[in-house]
Amino acid sequence: MSLRPCHVTAFISYLLLVVGRHSRTHRGGRRFGRSRHSTHRCPTLRYHPAIVAQKAATLQILAEGRFVLGLGSGENLNEHVVGERWPAIRDRHAQLAEAVGVIRSLHTGELVDHRGEYFQVDSARIWDLPDDPVEIGIAVAGGRAIETFAPLGDHLIGVEPDPSLVTRWNDVPDAPRVGDGARAIGQIPICWDPDEETAVKRAHEQFRWFAGGWSVNADLPTPAGFAGATQFVRPEDVAASIPCGPDLDRAADAIRAYVDAGFTDVAIVQVGDEDQDRFLDEAAGPLLERLRST
Repeated sequence: MSLRPCHVTAFISYLLLVVGRHSRTHRGGRRFGRSRHSTHRCPTLRYHPAIVAQKAATLQILAEGRFVLGLGSGENLNEHVVGERWPAIRDRHAQLAEAVGVIRSLHTGELVDHRGEYFQVDSARIWDLPDDPVEIGIAVAGGRAIETFAPLGDHLIGVEPDPSLVTRWNDVPDAPRVGDGARAIGQIPICWDPDEETAVKRAHEQFRWFAGGWSVNADLPTPAGFAGATQFVRPEDVAASIPCGPDLDRAADAIRAYVDAGFTDVAIVQVGDEDQDRFLDEAAGPLLERLRST
């Protein structure tokens, strides 16, 4: 199975927007043309869904219809800072489901009053709506999340190349079908560097938490907790799970695993910020060529 050009530009925009940030986003826009853009946000604790709805509408206007709002149930590391209790996963799912409803209502442009179990909205309206409605991708990792969110989202977001995610999403009644309008967007970290040892060291320093999986990472509240949970993760363990070094064939093989699992798009996170420009100059183009040629 091959990656079509539109799929490839999607993950480059994600890398630029989320990892490169600021100037690299604009630079990437010139380099890679009309690429898609996405952010991943939890609209339940730190950010009220009404605020997320307004920001998403504005981004869609600025992106000229190329923006996808990625939503998830959040991570304690980010959300605990406002002093709210960290809910159990079932409650987080219920909060997110209600938040998606609030966002959808506001994106109609109508006046919204909402009294729900978790959120209140008083006489709110988004006055400047984009010509193209904001599409919503929702991160899912298991059957309960898929059953809850497949009917609510436009696209699936996953962090493992698990074919059952796509199959189960498509089996949910009233869910948009992946491959027939809906997209399945995978996410994968890589750590490219001309020197493999340098790449492994960087990935171990900055991304060894990846080995814990989201079922662990979502509940850790502090950097100290992450440090404790990963204290026995070795550099070679990280190198075994994240493509590190100059070998673009290995990176391409890891990305293809998502395609083989039925994903339509893959978002790449290049670990670290010190070599983003060099990655774009030396590695991004050849990596795209490998993906498009298979």
